[in-house]
Amino acid sequence: MTRLEASRKRLPAVAAFSGLTAAWLHGIDVAPCDPIEMTAPKSAGVSGRSGIAVRRSDLGRDVVIVRGLRAVSVPRMLADVAGRLSLTEAVVVADAALHKRLLTLDTLSTWVALNPRLHGIRALRRVLTLAEPAAESPMESRLRMLLVLGGLPRPKAQVPIHDETGRFVGRPDLYYESHRLAIEYDGDVHRRTLVEDNRRQNRLINADVRLLRFTASDVLSNPGSVLTQVAHALVPAQIRFPGISTAKVPALLARSGLLGRRGPAAGVPR
Repeated sequence: MTRLEASRKRLPAVAAFSGLTAAWLHGIDVAPCDPIEMTAPKSAGVSGRSGIAVRRSDLGRDVVIVRGLRAVSVPRMLADVAGRLSLTEAVVVADAALHKRLLTLDTLSTWVALNPRLHGIRALRRVLTLAEPAAESPMESRLRMLLVLGGLPRPKAQVPIHDETGRFVGRPDLYYESHRLAIEYDGDVHRRTLVEDNRRQNRLINADVRLLRFTASDVLSNPGSVLTQVAHALVPAQIRFPGISTAKVPALLARSGLLGRRGPAAGVPR
């Protein structure tokens, strides 16, 4: 906050924090100062400052006060992010905003429709079709996006599963319901709750649910293996989706642009 307060004093009063800096102010777990991002109206005549990325754009009504500082609204922040980051990382930020109930998909859709010419809107339209309010962590979002951009069907998120007696047995991160295939990201929380997670895994298996688990290293460093394993798990269930086979997974991955992609918005995998 100290850096942001100092940066605020270096720019005109009409400027507002934007991009990932605004995302952090709104409570989203991203790096806010790499660099500090601000937007000022074109009429302000302001130029860049050391350590501050300044964009010139009319702000209209898209300014709010957050933690005592001027920042762009959540929808405007998402447009900023969509216009600068990769599709996957923009979805990560959108998922977090939706999960925190900073806005809804309907609210975002309406705002997008009212601002058709704003920078980042075209990219935000695609983010809107892929965002998932139920996602509970950045790496869960990245795992889902890896599957979708790799050409696999979109899995459901955080679906409660019950056994044949109606007893709740688990709620995996991602789930192909008709194929009873659960997919989970194993992060720090999993390591802290290993015993209970193992019990939950046993309950899912006893309920005839197949389970695949992946780590941050799998998703970020070996995405082709993740896609291949999920595709292989889906094929025996006779899933039908056009033009996809496990043999085509490497080419699909390369086409999606995920192979070798780095630079997650939130910095450290969780």
